[in-house]
Amino acid sequence: MSLDGRELRDALGRFATGVCVITAVSGDNKAVGMTANSFSSVSLDPPLVLWSLQKNSDVYDIFASPRHFAVNILSSEQQAYSNQYAKKSQHDLDPTHYRLGKYGAPIIRHALATFECELHATHEGGDHLIIVGKVTDMQQRPTGEPLLFYCGRYHELH
Repeated sequence: MSLDGRELRDALGRFATGVCVITAVSGDNKAVGMTANSFSSVSLDPPLVLWSLQKNSDVYDIFASPRHFAVNILSSEQQAYSNQYAKKSQHDLDPTHYRLGKYGAPIIRHALATFECELHATHEGGDHLIIVGKVTDMQQRPTGEPLLFYCGRYHELH
Protein backbone atom coordinates (compact mmCIF):
# COMPACT_ATOMS: atom_id res chain seq x y z
CA MET A 1 0.00 0.00 0.00
CA SER A 2 1.33 3.39 -0.98
CA LEU A 3 0.38 6.36 1.17
CA ASP A 4 -0.08 9.86 -0.15
CA GLY A 5 2.36 12.10 1.77
CA ARG A 6 -0.05 15.03 2.06
CA GLU A 7 -2.87 12.80 3.32
CA LEU A 8 -0.55 11.20 5.87
CA ARG A 9 0.59 14.60 7.10
CA ASP A 10 -3.02 15.79 7.39
CA ALA A 11 -4.03 12.66 9.31
CA LEU A 12 -1.05 12.99 11.68
CA GLY A 13 -2.05 16.62 12.21
CA ARG A 14 -5.25 15.36 13.87
CA PHE A 15 -3.10 14.61 16.93
CA ALA A 16 -3.00 17.75 19.06
CA THR A 17 0.45 18.58 20.44
CA GLY A 18 2.18 21.18 22.51
CA VAL A 19 4.83 23.35 20.94
CA CYS A 20 8.46 23.44 22.06
CA VAL A 21 11.58 25.33 21.17
CA ILE A 22 14.61 23.06 21.32
CA THR A 23 17.75 25.01 22.22
CA ALA A 24 21.48 24.34 22.15
CA VAL A 25 24.78 26.14 21.73
CA SER A 26 26.42 25.79 18.31
CA GLY A 27 30.08 24.91 17.71
CA ASP A 28 30.84 28.61 17.24
CA ASN A 29 29.21 29.36 20.63
CA LYS A 30 25.91 30.83 19.38
CA ALA A 31 22.64 30.14 21.22
CA VAL A 32 20.23 28.61 18.71
CA GLY A 33 16.65 27.39 18.80
CA MET A 34 14.22 25.54 16.60
CA THR A 35 10.51 24.96 16.92
CA ALA A 36 9.33 21.37 17.31
CA ASN A 37 6.15 19.56 18.22
CA SER A 38 7.68 16.08 18.03
CA PHE A 39 8.47 15.94 21.76
CA SER A 40 7.59 13.04 24.05
CA SER A 41 8.48 11.54 27.39
CA VAL A 42 10.19 8.13 27.23
CA SER A 43 11.05 7.04 30.75
CA LEU A 44 10.89 8.25 34.34
CA ASP A 45 13.74 6.03 35.53
CA PRO A 46 16.08 7.04 34.07
CA PRO A 47 14.45 10.35 33.12
CA LEU A 48 14.45 10.32 29.30
CA VAL A 49 12.68 12.45 26.70
CA LEU A 50 12.83 12.47 22.91
CA TRP A 51 12.25 14.71 19.95
CA SER A 52 12.70 14.29 16.19
CA LEU A 53 14.93 16.34 13.91
CA GLN A 54 14.26 16.47 10.17
CA LYS A 55 17.38 15.38 8.30
CA ASN A 56 17.19 18.22 5.79
CA SER A 57 16.93 20.89 8.51
CA ASP A 58 19.23 23.86 7.98
CA VAL A 59 20.44 23.40 11.58
CA TYR A 60 20.80 19.62 11.44
CA ASP A 61 24.53 19.69 12.23
CA ILE A 62 23.95 21.74 15.38
CA PHE A 63 21.10 19.64 16.78
CA ALA A 64 22.08 16.12 15.63
CA SER A 65 24.64 15.59 18.39
CA PRO A 66 24.81 18.37 20.98
CA ARG A 67 26.28 17.35 24.32
CA HIS A 68 23.56 19.38 26.06
CA PHE A 69 20.26 20.77 24.84
CA ALA A 70 16.99 21.99 26.34
CA VAL A 71 13.36 21.35 25.50
CA ASN A 72 11.30 24.45 26.28
CA ILE A 73 7.52 23.96 26.34
CA LEU A 74 5.95 27.21 25.15
CA SER A 75 3.04 29.01 26.75
CA SER A 76 0.14 30.42 24.76
CA GLU A 77 1.76 33.87 25.08
CA GLN A 78 4.86 32.64 23.20
CA GLN A 79 3.37 31.97 19.77
CA ALA A 80 5.72 34.58 18.28
CA TYR A 81 8.69 32.52 19.50
CA SER A 82 7.28 29.45 17.80
CA ASN A 83 6.86 31.33 14.53
CA GLN A 84 10.29 32.96 14.71
CA TYR A 85 12.33 29.82 15.40
CA ALA A 86 10.39 27.71 12.87
CA LYS A 87 11.78 29.72 9.94
CA LYS A 88 14.82 28.60 7.98
CA SER A 89 17.91 30.71 8.74
CA GLN A 90 16.16 32.29 11.76
CA HIS A 91 17.54 30.11 14.53
CA ASP A 92 19.87 32.49 16.40
CA LEU A 93 18.15 33.12 19.73
CA ASP A 94 17.24 36.67 20.61
CA PRO A 95 19.30 37.46 23.76
CA THR A 96 16.15 38.73 25.53
CA HIS A 97 14.41 35.36 25.02
CA TYR A 98 16.75 33.17 27.06
CA ARG A 99 19.28 32.67 29.82
CA LEU A 100 21.85 29.90 30.13
CA GLY A 101 20.85 26.90 32.19
CA LYS A 102 22.82 24.95 34.76
CA TYR A 103 24.44 22.78 32.06
CA GLY A 104 24.97 25.51 29.46
CA ALA A 105 21.91 25.05 27.26
CA PRO A 106 19.81 28.14 26.56
CA ILE A 107 16.61 28.27 28.63
CA ILE A 108 13.64 30.14 27.15
CA ARG A 109 12.37 32.66 29.68
CA HIS A 110 8.78 32.15 30.87
CA ALA A 111 8.35 28.75 29.18
CA LEU A 112 5.76 26.53 30.89
CA ALA A 113 8.43 23.91 31.51
CA THR A 114 12.04 23.39 30.51
CA PHE A 115 14.00 20.15 30.48
CA GLU A 116 17.77 20.48 30.34
CA CYS A 117 19.15 17.32 28.75
CA GLU A 118 22.38 15.51 28.11
CA LEU A 119 22.45 13.60 24.84
CA HIS A 120 21.65 9.96 25.63
CA ALA A 121 21.16 8.36 22.18
CA THR A 122 20.16 8.99 18.59
CA HIS A 123 18.24 6.64 16.30
CA GLU A 124 17.58 6.72 12.59
CA GLY A 125 13.90 7.28 11.85
CA GLY A 126 13.32 7.58 8.11
CA ASP A 127 13.68 11.23 7.12
CA HIS A 128 14.20 12.21 10.78
CA LEU A 129 16.78 11.60 13.49
CA ILE A 130 15.25 10.63 16.83
CA ILE A 131 17.15 12.33 19.65
CA VAL A 132 16.89 10.97 23.18
CA GLY A 133 18.03 13.13 26.06
CA LYS A 134 18.58 12.33 29.70
CA VAL A 135 16.95 15.06 31.80
CA THR A 136 19.59 16.62 34.05
CA ASP A 137 17.56 19.57 35.35
CA MET A 138 14.08 21.01 34.91
CA GLN A 139 11.95 23.99 35.78
CA GLN A 140 8.25 24.65 35.50
CA ARG A 141 5.91 27.60 35.86
CA PRO A 142 3.02 27.13 38.27
CA THR A 143 0.62 29.03 35.97
CA GLY A 144 0.01 29.60 32.28
CA GLU A 145 -1.69 27.88 29.37
CA PRO A 146 0.08 25.77 26.73
CA LEU A 147 0.58 26.73 23.11
CA LEU A 148 -1.22 23.98 21.20
CA PHE A 149 -0.95 22.90 17.57
CA TYR A 150 -3.72 20.98 15.79
CA CYS A 151 -4.54 20.54 12.09
CA GLY A 152 -1.86 22.99 11.01
CA ARG A 153 -2.96 25.82 13.32
CA TYR A 154 -2.45 27.11 16.84
CA HIS A 155 -5.23 26.54 19.36
CA GLU A 156 -5.97 27.35 22.99
CA LEU A 157 -7.59 25.37 25.79
CA HIS A 158 -11.19 26.38 26.51
